[in-house]
Amino acid sequence: MVHKHHVAGYDAFVAFMKDFNGNGGAINILFTGAKLENGLSWCGDCVDAAPFIEKAIETNAPENSHFIYVDVGDRPTWKDMNNPFRKDTNTHLSVIPTMIRWKQPQRLEGEQCGKADLLELFFSEDD
Repeated sequence: MVHKHHVAGYDAFVAFMKDFNGNGGAINILFTGAKLENGLSWCGDCVDAAPFIEKAIETNAPENSHFIYVDVGDRPTWKDMNNPFRKDTNTHLSVIPTMIRWKQPQRLEGEQCGKADLLELFFSEDD
């Protein structure tokens, strides 16, 4: 079973990750735009990639791994070049969606997050 978590905003992300170790399971993180009232992200690329990511989690994510959904904020917050997600050396985001394996080299950015073959490879790579 994949353990799913949701965090909204940079401060909440930092606080969550500070004490989270995943109990030895891989920690995969998706950075995406915050959801609007209609339940969809304001980020079109994030909306387009979502069904591919969900399918990859269901079929390829290892047992006892963790998947953390992180909302980077609304559009103006994200577009600010001083957004802390852009500056933090652990995240170093330049586009969303971005999916990373925490403290590991695995990373998919933008349109890569909607490609089934790249998602399969992302989840199949060991730490």
